[in-house]
Amino acid sequence: METGQTIAVYGAYGHTGRFVAAELRERGHRPLLLGRDGDRLEAMAADFPGAPRRHAPVDDPIRLDRALHGADAVINTAGPFAATAGPVIDAALRAGIPYVDVAAEIEANADTFTRFARPARAAGTVVVPAMAFFGGLGDLLVTAAMGDATSADEVHVAYGLSSWHPTGGTLAAGRVSSGRRGGRRIRYAGGRLQLHDDPVSTVDWEFPAPFGVREVISEFTMADVVTVPSHLAVPEVRTYLTTGAASDLASPDSPPPAAVDDRGRSAQSFVVDVLVRSGGTQRRLAATGQDIYAVSAPLAVEAVDRILTGRIRTAGVASAGAIFDAPDVLAALSAHLTVRAPAVTLRAPAVPGGLTSAG
Repeated sequence: METGQTIAVYGAYGHTGRFVAAELRERGHRPLLLGRDGDRLEAMAADFPGAPRRHAPVDDPIRLDRALHGADAVINTAGPFAATAGPVIDAALRAGIPYVDVAAEIEANADTFTRFARPARAAGTVVVPAMAFFGGLGDLLVTAAMGDATSADEVHVAYGLSSWHPTGGTLAAGRVSSGRRGGRRIRYAGGRLQLHDDPVSTVDWEFPAPFGVREVISEFTMADVVTVPSHLAVPEVRTYLTTGAASDLASPDSPPPAAVDDRGRSAQSFVVDVLVRSGGTQRRLAATGQDIYAVSAPLAVEAVDRILTGRIRTAGVASAGAIFDAPDVLAALSAHLTVRAPAVTLRAPAVPGGLTSAG
């Protein structure tokens, strides 16, 4: 792997941005710290001595261009991505460098595919949205589980979180997405995104150990409904979230993440469990780890490493599963993720695999 490259991190002072900057430094790259708040950038000097810092408001194309000068790639960690993704991608295309982000916003990711597919391909560069815990990891697991297949009848992605203490950025992004939907819910069914007002329901999902059977919210829709069908022919993509984590996310009293180790990770544990159905065949793959924000950093940095060293399958706008060798990426992240193929269970044929109705 080529080392010592300059990688810009937009929103570097944010919770995930700091993880990304630290991961870049650990891998021998030179992080270039960018953001909208000059004071917060300057405050990073103590933790990242010698790292250049450039103030770049997202609504100032000239300053964005100057900020990216000399960068080999940019990772955007600044939400809400409805506001930042477009301008930073535009700047990356003008600079002729790859762009990766950690967006979990469904609408922002859909906008990236729609708006930038042609410009990115014409520029001969790469744009990878949602290269993070939500959207990227699920897409990699689904793609790996499918093997050589490019189509399936259904994909189910269940997120088991021991807790969810959200960052301010997560909450702000959620408000933006909810506003764009007019407060309605969203699903991917019949081969397209659909807004709906159906009541929230729950089911029991049998996660692999140590989580076991947990109640999950049905169709707690995440960015996987954009990334997975962007390159796989799957008419139904459903995502689920443990009810305890959803309650944490919704509570006005939930504290932000608190570090419990020298890497700054929280005590939160997670499992992402995917089930792919095609005809009478079912395939399952799961990944476990610690801290959904922290694990987004090695995902994003691994993506940049592979892009800059030519280990990609396509150009233009592409999801993780489309542009990379999914099993190889998951194997490369073994220090951060434990991936295994649990046995497929089917408790009730009338309900998605591994599920029983709970309301």
